[in-house]
Amino acid sequence: MRITIFVAAAALAWATCAWALAPERRIVGHSVYSPHDPRAVIRMPYDVKYVGSDTFALSKPGVGEFDVCELYAFAEGDTKGSLRKLYWVHFEHLLPSHPEMHMTYDSPRHAKIGGLDFFVDTEFGDGTSTPKPGSDAEHFYNLLATHGYKRAPMMFVRLVHLTDTSARKELMLIVGEALPPGVTSASLKEGGKDHARWPELEKELIDSAVHSISITAQH
Repeated sequence: MRITIFVAAAALAWATCAWALAPERRIVGHSVYSPHDPRAVIRMPYDVKYVGSDTFALSKPGVGEFDVCELYAFAEGDTKGSLRKLYWVHFEHLLPSHPEMHMTYDSPRHAKIGGLDFFVDTEFGDGTSTPKPGSDAEHFYNLLATHGYKRAPMMFVRLVHLTDTSARKELMLIVGEALPPGVTSASLKEGGKDHARWPELEKELIDSAVHSISITAQH
């Protein structure tokens, strides 16, 4: 599935189907109430604002529709609307019409939130790349843009929980934070002046994300 990362979140050039799907979760304040996969309440911090949701199917040539996504966006921007922080809550499941497909993640790093195990990946970017047409990233950033938020240089942590042993359903949480003053995506790359700072920034980002989200199982 998505082994690499966020701004162009899909590894394939996916296109969405033309029909809309109804969301299965609901929002109360800063919380996402999920009735299944997992059955839980996922709470965001109060310093971000709920922006909206989107539910859509993904397809690819020669396969057709294979996957359904349901995402919820929370964000904080500066006075000009540039993103300072974002939280992307994402539920996804493969369709029964494609039993051969499975979600595969290979990150050796893991974190626990509310007793759930998550694969952990990180990335940073300058906010100028174009998401692949029809990808979940395109849906997410179009939703933010509709509400006046502008992309900006940020660092991201992606947390993925496979919700059962079939490896066909997932809960994905992506947290993005603005890069520190004076730091750019170019300066963080190998050979850049801030490259040596990335391990520390990365650790702080992961710790902040894990401790700012709470997940409570519902019975």
